Amino acid sequence: MAGALLEGKHAGKSPELEAYRKAIRAGRAGSYWFVALVGLRSHDPLDVLKRVEKGLAFSALEHFQRNSGLSTSDLAEAVVIKLRTLHRRKEQGRLEPEESDRLLRVSRVFGRALELFEGNAEAARQWLATEQTALGGERPMVLAKTAGRPPREIAAQLAEGLRAAPGIVAVEIAGPGFLN
Repeated sequence: MAGALLEGKHAGKSPELEAYRKAIRAGRAGSYWFVALVGLRSHDPLDVLKRVEKGLAFSALEHFQRNSGLSTSDLAEAVVIKLRTLHRRKEQGRLEPEESDRLLRVSRVFGRALELFEGNAEAARQWLATEQTALGGERPMVLAKTAGRPPREIAAQLAEGLRAAPGIVAVEIAGPGFLN
């Protein structure tokens, strides 16, 4: 059951990921570009909100898995969905609104890591999956979960870990917890 949700598809090889990489290189990756990683075409916050309130189609999770290269168990852990529930959602074809919101949070973290590593998905995946001393030994992807902590507090912890990563010159926190 912990195998891939996507049978026979290659992780990290998708039009959405390539478009995101191009936007990063061209300096056009706006604040809502991360929604492309789940297959959403509209980057308008109100459209995204309406889709989340309705519950995203299960295909959004499949898009993200393909784009992120996360294993099913790592993705389920990051989005806080038990594997049995995940398979039930696949049969139903739709995520619950809360699950959709958590998927977008994880997508945003992965998108920001992609931006920090200049579109290098493998470097972003590796950093997100590796325990970071500056993060108290936690993996950054685990911190993408809400965990009942304020977003700015999580962002501060992520920023500290990013500052220790090779090739990162500066990291700053903006607004309610966005990393720049």
